[in-house]
Amino acid sequence: MFANLIEFIINHYVLSGLFAVLLVLLIVTEMRKGGQSLSSRELTALVNSDKGVVLDVRAQKEFSAGHIVDALHIPYDKVTARVAELEKHKAKTIVVVDAAGQHAGTIARELQKAGYTAAKLSGGIATWRADNLPLVK
Repeated sequence: MFANLIEFIINHYVLSGLFAVLLVLLIVTEMRKGGQSLSSRELTALVNSDKGVVLDVRAQKEFSAGHIVDALHIPYDKVTARVAELEKHKAKTIVVVDAAGQHAGTIARELQKAGYTAAKLSGGIATWRADNLPLVK
């Protein structure tokens, strides 16, 4: 099978090159889409230095089961309607956290459009848990 792939690439080098370029462009676009992506360590440093605030956009049930200390909670589908609640945190970076990173980029992008400095936690709460960091109930 690997030999067939090599043969295809050699015989169709223009298509293969075009595919590689489009793949790189897609990856770059997706990475930029929701603003900066932070690791758990970067999030902790930002919040501890009082330069960031965590916005958890998971459903109430998930949030109640465990969330990052001092996280603000606005469910994903209500963020645009309740964005004014974040006004007092406008001087800080708002770090959007969801379950596994699927919605955080979209919300971070919306917050940036509204004039906020926003980032997302890479991998969401799943990454936070994997790094054995504490959650409160």
